[in-house]
Amino acid sequence: MSAKTKKRLSAVGKQMILIVMTFLMFFPLYIVFIMGTYYSEDIFKGIPVLPSDYLWENLKMVFSKGFVRAYINSIAVSAGSVVISVVVSTMIGFALAKYSFRGKKLILGFVLAVMMIPGQISLIGYMLEMRMAGLNNTLLPLIFNWAAHPLGAFLMVQFISDGVPDELLESARLDGCSEPGLFFKIVIPCIRPGFVTLATMIFLWSWNNYVLPVIIVNKQELFTIPLMVNNLSNAFRSDYGAIMCALSLSILPMIVIFSLCSKTFIKGISAGAVKG
Repeated sequence: MSAKTKKRLSAVGKQMILIVMTFLMFFPLYIVFIMGTYYSEDIFKGIPVLPSDYLWENLKMVFSKGFVRAYINSIAVSAGSVVISVVVSTMIGFALAKYSFRGKKLILGFVLAVMMIPGQISLIGYMLEMRMAGLNNTLLPLIFNWAAHPLGAFLMVQFISDGVPDELLESARLDGCSEPGLFFKIVIPCIRPGFVTLATMIFLWSWNNYVLPVIIVNKQELFTIPLMVNNLSNAFRSDYGAIMCALSLSILPMIVIFSLCSKTFIKGISAGAVKG
C-alpha cells in the first residue's frame, strides 16, 4: 500500500469518526424536535424517532401561552445584555491591559476574586438594589446584570494584552489619535475574534437565564423564554409535548448564531487560552 493511499484512508477514517461524533451529539437535539410533535402521554411509550401528527396542537398551546411576546422579550434582553456587557468589559480590559495606574493589580485581583464567587450568592443583594431603584418587574435588571461581568472583563484583558501591540498604540498616539479613537479604531478591530466570542457567550447565557428572571419578573407580559416554558406546567399536569415544542423553537436562534460565529468563536477561545 502506497503512502498516498495510506494518507487517503487516514483522512477518510478521520472524517468517518467526525461524522459519527456529530451524529451522537445532535441525536438528543433531534429527539427534542421529534418529541415536540407528540401528545404528552405518548412520549412515555418509548423514545420517539419518527415525527407524529400532534405538532399543530402543540404549536397552538405554545402560542396561546404568549410565546411570541416571550420571544421578543428574550431577544431584547439578550441583545441589550450583549451590548452593555461587551462595551463595559472591553473598556475595562483596555484600561487594565494597556494603562499603568495606581491600584491596577488590586483591581485585577478583585476581578479574579469575584469570578470565584457563585453568582447566586449576590442575587438577594442585587434584587434589593433593583427594588430600591424601582426597576423590579421590568426587563432592565436582566440586562444590567451583565454590565459588570468579571469573566468578560478578564477575557478582554487577555485578548487586548495579546492582540493589540503597544507599538501600534504608540504610533497612533504620535499621529494624533485620541484615546477614544484608539479604542474604537484600533483596539476593537484588533480583537474582533475576542469581541465576537464574548458577545456569543453573553447572548447564550442571557437567553438561557432562568434564576434571575424568576426572581425579578412577576408579570406574564414580561416573561422570557425560560419562564414561558416553565409556565406550560402547572400543579396538575406537565404538557411535555408542548414543552418540547417550545424548547425546539427557542433553541433555533442559538443554533443560527453559533453556526454563523463558530469559526470566530473558536479562534477567540484559542487566542484567549494561551498567554503570549
